[in-house]
Amino acid sequence: MAKGSRYNQQFKENAVRYRLDHPELSLQKAAENLGISDSALKTWLRAAREHEGNVPTRGSGNYSSDEAKEIARLQRELRDTKDALEILKKAISILGK
Repeated sequence: MAKGSRYNQQFKENAVRYRLDHPELSLQKAAENLGISDSALKTWLRAAREHEGNVPTRGSGNYSSDEAKEIARLQRELRDTKDALEILKKAISILGK
């Protein structure tokens, strides 16, 4: 698949299972057989170890709860607002001269 492709959770878990079922293959060869990058497979293997065999996907948001998702949204909104405020402050100082 093309760079930046998104894979669903089932594909990722199958890829991890494939790698674990074929220890005789190098990481690079296993990734090549699956048509993915070795860095993606390595990341999924690490995530599977950390999440008891499950590989989270970005589509699920990777949030532990609705509250965590809302907090992340509010943090992004706050960051964007602060950035806009800094731009306005710079514009005022330039126009005030």
